[in-house]
Amino acid sequence: MLKDKIKSLAKAYKEEVIANRRHLHANPELSYVEFKTSAFVEEKLKDLGITKIDKKATTGWSALIEGKNPSKKVVALRADMDALPIIEANDVPYKSKNVGVMHACGHDAHTASLLGAAKILNEVKDDFEGTIKLIFQPGEEVVPGGASLMIKDKVLEDPRPAGIIGQHVMPFIDSGKVGFRKGIYMASADEIYVTVKGKGGHGAMPETLIDPVLIASHMIVALQQVVSRAASPKIPSVLSFGRFEALGATNVIPNEVKIQGTFRTLNEEWRAKAHEKMLQIAHGIVEGMGGELDFEIRKGYPFLQNDPELTDRSQQAAIEYLGKENVLDLDIWMAAEDFAYYSQEINGCFYRLGTRNEAKGITSGVHTPTFDIEEDALEIGAGLMAWLAVSELQNS
Repeated sequence: MLKDKIKSLAKAYKEEVIANRRHLHANPELSYVEFKTSAFVEEKLKDLGITKIDKKATTGWSALIEGKNPSKKVVALRADMDALPIIEANDVPYKSKNVGVMHACGHDAHTASLLGAAKILNEVKDDFEGTIKLIFQPGEEVVPGGASLMIKDKVLEDPRPAGIIGQHVMPFIDSGKVGFRKGIYMASADEIYVTVKGKGGHGAMPETLIDPVLIASHMIVALQQVVSRAASPKIPSVLSFGRFEALGATNVIPNEVKIQGTFRTLNEEWRAKAHEKMLQIAHGIVEGMGGELDFEIRKGYPFLQNDPELTDRSQQAAIEYLGKENVLDLDIWMAAEDFAYYSQEINGCFYRLGTRNEAKGITSGVHTPTFDIEEDALEIGAGLMAWLAVSELQNS
């Protein structure tokens, strides 16, 4: 059976996939400057004898693996390549060599898995009909999102896939397991940049000042009404502020305060209304207290919706590959992913690869200095991607 052949190849190539992941982990690059990573991917694809390779969005790639009757159906597989501006705290042989840059979200594992899947699929291409498009994209971590740039560069054309499948590590799921969710899965994500201006001076003479620290504090508290009172409790929403910069002193009130935050939800209509409500509340508070306000909302990724039919077929294929006990149903997740842009264009399935191993202490969440993965999961990472693509090609 083809499934058993793919499983065997995934096991045989496991150490190579791990080696590729370790190389990528040790040499991370930030969003949109993944030049060495891009060159590494190109080299690996050409080593496989894959000749239909196209550069996309400066550092991205698309590549085609054609089986028999290549025009019958096209399915895409996607991986992201960028790292984060984090100083790695892990003491491992493959620790980041680029201080202040770290693969803390598993994109090294995604890229290595897709390269492994490519090797498997290229070896079994005489056993399936159709074409598999490989997509290696830049810049998932930073707005506007590499996926949007890849789409603008026509990565979903010539040929156009019937569907796209993406995989992401999940440190809260044990290695050996995967997770799926049909329908709405991940949130939209908007960035908020605020400047509250007042009149600074000596902290002992408040009557002579317009205190932007006090004004900004009232504004942040009032804005929580957007979630607690303006939003329907049936629509998950998150409004968080992670940066509050008031460069005064114990007795010095500054002239202005700078604030940064994020707004996330799972409904586009409410998302637009929430933007209006935030602006209304913020201007009302700040101007009512005598200050001036710059309030910028940078619209980020849309919410991610998994196509129910594609996701159901993929989940069933995963059960065939791993066994029912190793395939989980996921809840909604308020993080965001630019894979959402692909799912707005064609049918998409974005699933989770378990990478946790408590016995080894591999439990840290993504975007942390101690994030790591159980590398045994990469055997599934490569093999399951290959199997899902082949299974979807077989579905007419």
